[in-house]
Amino acid sequence: MKGYEQFDNLSEEELWEQYIQTHDELIRNYFIEKYAPLVKYVAGRVAMNVPSSVEYNDLVSYGILGLIDAIDKFDPSREIKFKTYAVTRIRGAIFDQLRAIDWLPRSVRQKSKEIERAITELEGKLGRPPTDEEIAEAMDMPLEDFHALLLRVSGNNLVSMDESWYINDGTESSPTSIEETLESSDAYNPDVVAEKQEIKKMIAKALMELPEREQQVLILYYYEGLTLKEIGTILNVTESRVSQLHTKAIHILRSRLSQIKEGFSSK
Repeated sequence: MKGYEQFDNLSEEELWEQYIQTHDELIRNYFIEKYAPLVKYVAGRVAMNVPSSVEYNDLVSYGILGLIDAIDKFDPSREIKFKTYAVTRIRGAIFDQLRAIDWLPRSVRQKSKEIERAITELEGKLGRPPTDEEIAEAMDMPLEDFHALLLRVSGNNLVSMDESWYINDGTESSPTSIEETLESSDAYNPDVVAEKQEIKKMIAKALMELPEREQQVLILYYYEGLTLKEIGTILNVTESRVSQLHTKAIHILRSRLSQIKEGFSSK
């Protein structure tokens, strides 16, 4: 018997209040078990974009560390839902471990940077997101080779989507990421400073300026939670083509975000 039955008549708010006051291990374990499915969900999403050499169970283990960190640091007074806060911590813990084991080959990282540089230069010249054909030409490669390259570097999307700014809101640094903007449907923390809201607007603007097909892929994948295969069925394209569109969209956003970051760092 775990003893959780004593919590049956308590609301979650009351449980959080007790935990913050006492750091009771039983309450902590209760929250870990209650939100363990959230860890599996995040790990499953990450697993779709990493090589088979990265074990799903390892991702779950990394995520559990993030969940425990979220439980220990959660502050209900900040008026943000625990689930929203925990997802950020879980994802961050998984990414930290993936970076630590350096799972992505250096050559792939380099190719990803080359794509981003080409996109940045073309956007500066064209005043709009470049087409696949334009990027391929700028990189001096056939279109088919460029599409194959997009598939090769797709694993780098994980780090790309974890691009974050840390804005001091008076308590603890709080991240604003592309993925958070896409996925979050909750009210933003009212304590967050105006600078973070401005960054969110810039990210949203960059998303809206993407070509329609790339927009659709990101929204269906991150907001609607569909798989690449399901998105392919909706858009009537192959799963590999969806992966290419997704990778290209992320590189366009990375290019925009680099410029936004430079603007804020110069303030």
